[in-house]
This record gives sequence, structure tokens and C-alpha cells, in this order.
Amino acid sequence: MREITLSNGKTVEVECLSCALTSGEVEVEGGVIVESEYFHAHQDVAYPIVGLVILASKRHIKCFDELNEPEKIDYINLLSKIRKAQREILGIKHVYYFYNEDTTHHFHIWMVPRYEWMYEFGRSVESVRPVLLHARNRLNDVENVKSVMDGIEALKKELNP
Repeated sequence: MREITLSNGKTVEVECLSCALTSGEVEVEGGVIVESEYFHAHQDVAYPIVGLVILASKRHIKCFDELNEPEKIDYINLLSKIRKAQREILGIKHVYYFYNEDTTHHFHIWMVPRYEWMYEFGRSVESVRPVLLHARNRLNDVENVKSVMDGIEALKKELNP
């Protein structure tokens, strides 16, 4: 079991956070953004950044090549729909995608928006960790959390007609 601190400060103890989130064992703040047969999309629970979406497999696998054919099709279609909604609904011009196989969770991809304020931390992949920590430590105020929740609702509305 691992102890994980969510963006709201709540600590949960789970074996696999992805499994706990996709199964509903751990409630995602703001709820599920969109769900398909094989995938579950939610706001990242650790970092309060508007439009920071995690798309996670419902099946506990680690690697992209473990996806079966229906999952591969569902993955790219859902990823594309979410990205389009981020651009059109939230005005997010650029996104960094992160996927790593040595994660303690199971297969998921981070869709990290790039906002102007983030460029003070740099413009490369190395800037992402400082951005995330800044968000966790400095953007957990009522106003920003409301913006994050509004973003979740806007994406839900667009992606779940």
C-alpha cells in the first residue's frame, strides 16, 4: 500500500491509485470528466491546474503495447476528443503529453496544459516538475480551485453530450 496526498490535502492509502480512481474506490475531486468502455479521464488529483487531464486505462496494465486492438482505437479516439475540448472549450493552445512505463500506477497519460505563467519555469520537459510543484504549493487557493472545477464541468459538458 502507498500513501498518496491529493490536491485537496486529503491522504489516501491505495495499492494502485489508477485502479482506485477508475473503479471509483477513491473519488476524484470534480468527478469523472469522460469515460469509455476501456478508459477513464479525470482531472489530475495532485495538481490544481485547469485542464490537466489524466487518461487512464481501466485495465491494470503498464505498457502501451499491452493494449488490445479495441483499447488502442478507444485510446486514440478519446485522447483526440479530450484534446479538442481542451483547445475549443478551455482555450488551451499547447499540451505536454507524459506517459511512463515505470510508474507506480498503471497505464495512463498526462495531458499537461501549457499556460503563459508556466514559461517562467522554462519551455522544456524539465520545466514541468517545477510547474506542478508550484501549482500544488501555491495554487490551492479557493479562486484557483474554483477555476479548476469550472474547467472540469466545461469539459464534462462538452465530452458527454
